Amino acid sequence: MSDTAVLAIVIGAIVVLFFWLIPVRLWIAALASGVGISPFAFIGMRLRKVNPRVIMPPLITMRKAGLNIPLKQLESHLLAGGNIHNVMRGLISANRAGMELNFKRAREIDLAGRNVSQAVNNTVLPKVIDAPEPGAGKDWFDAVAKDGIQLKVKARITVRVNLDRLVGGATENTVIARVGEGIVSGIGSAATYKEVLQNPDIITRRLLERGLDSGTAFDILSIDIADIDVGKNIGAALQVSQAQADKQIAQARAEEKRTMAAAREQEMRALEEEMRAKVAEARAEVPKAMAAAFRNGTLNIMDYYNLKNLMADTEMRDSIAEGQSGSGRRQRSVGL
Repeated sequence: MSDTAVLAIVIGAIVVLFFWLIPVRLWIAALASGVGISPFAFIGMRLRKVNPRVIMPPLITMRKAGLNIPLKQLESHLLAGGNIHNVMRGLISANRAGMELNFKRAREIDLAGRNVSQAVNNTVLPKVIDAPEPGAGKDWFDAVAKDGIQLKVKARITVRVNLDRLVGGATENTVIARVGEGIVSGIGSAATYKEVLQNPDIITRRLLERGLDSGTAFDILSIDIADIDVGKNIGAALQVSQAQADKQIAQARAEEKRTMAAAREQEMRALEEEMRAKVAEARAEVPKAMAAAFRNGTLNIMDYYNLKNLMADTEMRDSIAEGQSGSGRRQRSVGL
């Protein structure tokens, strides 16, 4: 291979390396846009593994919009995993709207996972949030007034993004939850449901006075009751349930007393049978005692007959007394 061929190969390799290290079209576009950047800056980006085709178009756009953002800051944000295009759109929108938003704050918002451009737009144009959130599984906020009537409420919350609290501030779900809690509390403190139906702004005034946007990424501008409807009579339903529970408790206690009375009755019957058995046993001992008395001579035949006559006379007197008492009762019943 001749020296001329070697020289041509070397020159060709240098040209290829030059065009790889320095994107000529981007360089020319930057120079035409007034972005002074040296070829060594492109070489540095290649060495730091920064793609010039990703970082140069946003830089040119921001310079044309009057934003003087240093190239090194864009490179560091890109290397940190940020979205250069998102930051660019947010900074340009804020600049056109006359808002004070520097690159540092925009970078923090972007790295926090928020959309800088959307945040700026929601700062300029307030956002309306439906409460409850559609598709969240619940279409109403349910609350009960002091008279026991249930009310179903929908609300609309107009908020504006607060860029100073956007990083680390609570999201829309927190605002919706706080508004729902305030609605339930406001209706619960109302004497009657009619009071709420006549003046729904009672709830909204109380909500705005509570400072529900504290610690969130938003400033609440207004809270409006979008819809309100009358639900069930929860108080009456609770009273019915309580009455049924009291009835069941009373029935259980009555059943317990009846069972105890039945058990006591069975005990008394068993005791009665036991006493009858003892009486029968005692009667069985009488003939034996009389026989022993006859044998011992303590009882003769005349005493026995006198005892029998006495017993017969007693039985006759008892029967006569029972007959007289029965006729007396019959006469009193006839007289009545």
